[in-house]
Amino acid sequence: MIGYVTLGTNDLAKAAIFYDAIAAELGVPRMMEYDGFIAWGKEGGGAGIGLTRPFDGKAASVGNGVMVALEAKDQAQVQRLYDIALANGGTDEGAPGPRGEGFYAGYFRDPDGNKLNAFVMG
Repeated sequence: MIGYVTLGTNDLAKAAIFYDAIAAELGVPRMMEYDGFIAWGKEGGGAGIGLTRPFDGKAASVGNGVMVALEAKDQAQVQRLYDIALANGGTDEGAPGPRGEGFYAGYFRDPDGNKLNAFVMG
């Protein structure tokens, strides 16, 4: 079971605006915040997301083939999450729509280029 996922950022303040908006739609608060690190999630809930400046001091970079999937409650929320992402500095990676039988998703990147999607099954 995944406890949390941490993504790198080069501009924590800018990335925080993006993730605060996404987390608000999902009803998930900030659960930790330290200098250079913020995490969103609920104790006892599903996996959380953390953002940090890389500890080695080098620039954050995007993982090729890495994606974080955010489970939505319905197709309308998939659309809202996608729209929120684009309105808060994210970029399009595939508009919401069916992606095979029983899978509906929208794909986007955060301001640092990390790939995410919002999805619903069924």
